[in-house]
Amino acid sequence: MIQKNILYALIFVFLNPMLLLAQKSWSLDECINYAIENNLSIKDFKYSQDSGLETKRQAYRNLFPRVSGNVGYSIQYGRSVDPNNNTFVSTDFFSNNYSINASVDIFNGWQKLNTIASAKFIHKALSEETLQEKYMLAFRVMEQYYNVLYFKKSVEIFKAQEHISKTNYTFVKRQKDMGIKAGADVYTAESALMTDKLKLTQAINNLQLAKLQLAQEMNLENPSEIRINDIPAFGWKEKENDSIHSVKHIYNKATFFIPSIKASKARVASAKKELAISRGALAPMLSFSLGYGTGYYETNVDDTGKIIPFNKQLKDNASTSVGVNLRIPIFQAWSRRSNVKQKKIALLQAENNFELEKQELRKIIEQLIQDYKSSISEYEQTQQQEKARELSFKIAQKKYNNGLINAIDLNTEKNLYATAQNENLQVQLKLKVQEQTLLFYRGIQVFNIKKTNKR
Repeated sequence: MIQKNILYALIFVFLNPMLLLAQKSWSLDECINYAIENNLSIKDFKYSQDSGLETKRQAYRNLFPRVSGNVGYSIQYGRSVDPNNNTFVSTDFFSNNYSINASVDIFNGWQKLNTIASAKFIHKALSEETLQEKYMLAFRVMEQYYNVLYFKKSVEIFKAQEHISKTNYTFVKRQKDMGIKAGADVYTAESALMTDKLKLTQAINNLQLAKLQLAQEMNLENPSEIRINDIPAFGWKEKENDSIHSVKHIYNKATFFIPSIKASKARVASAKKELAISRGALAPMLSFSLGYGTGYYETNVDDTGKIIPFNKQLKDNASTSVGVNLRIPIFQAWSRRSNVKQKKIALLQAENNFELEKQELRKIIEQLIQDYKSSISEYEQTQQQEKARELSFKIAQKKYNNGLINAIDLNTEKNLYATAQNENLQVQLKLKVQEQTLLFYRGIQVFNIKKTNKR
């Protein structure tokens, strides 16, 4: 019995973190940050960003001198050239060679400096593209989050409708038992109750589907139940300055901080440096070099015919070299000039992509402002419609209780009231998403995205 209790305790401890994760109430920021931390596409962008960082670091390292060492051991058989005195010998012998060389570029058409600048711009572009992907994921999660919230509220509406139908059914059934209502009235009330039960079931199913889609966007594995926090009370500034919501005002702000725009701008700057690199390849290249070498040869003997000792040979055969090398490109089948032309085309393409990004941004802002203004009008109308339908339903309920209208008329008013509630809720949440999106493009912080540690 004790062992069984221990087993149950271990199972509970193992499953408890999963249950806590599934049952915790998630805020929007928590959903977004969890999604970002577990999204594979963002990880792929991060890998590209890390690769760009290493490329930038290596571009700096390429300024250092190049140093290489060499150790050789060879055995000669038969007739061969003695490397010690360049004479032919017919005996077998071996030799050792040791050397170390260093060289550094003095001038290479500024190619290395331009490579550093290009790598910096590419790394900046990759960093901005990673941030852009995070923002896009944040918007997708926000949309799914509000979908869950919509269906959650929708379930509450249909629960209230079902409760009303259940109350009416009980009331009609009691009146039928008293002989006041006919059996047909009971069937009509029961049919309305069954219809509302079906609508409630459909709303619950839609809520579960919305939760599943949110969990999938978050990459949350096996959530048995995910609960979300309600949003703050809805509202907007009705008399807000029109210039704040003008296309020009928002567009001018957005071009300074939207990551995709900054990434395209950085790629244009990188393309300019790549063009400079290709032009630098047409210039003469000047380098400075140092070298040290020595060796041991079995054929190196003294006057008595004995092989000179190893340490003495290394000292006697040592040599140093100092050199300045100038390399002038004369003819390489026009390959370098062709590369310059290709880089010019790449620059034009990068500039065109930059303009396309700005054009697309302007279209997004124009559409967003138009949709936002339309949604405000819709919200005002649906809000008034909901109030009117609520009043109309309450009047119909009183008339029905007093026998002035039949069950069909009452159900019609009840359904119209539920429809008005859902329409108002849908427009309200849509307007909330649009409001948050507009704030984002105006440069106001909307998402509290956690910053990852820089490498």
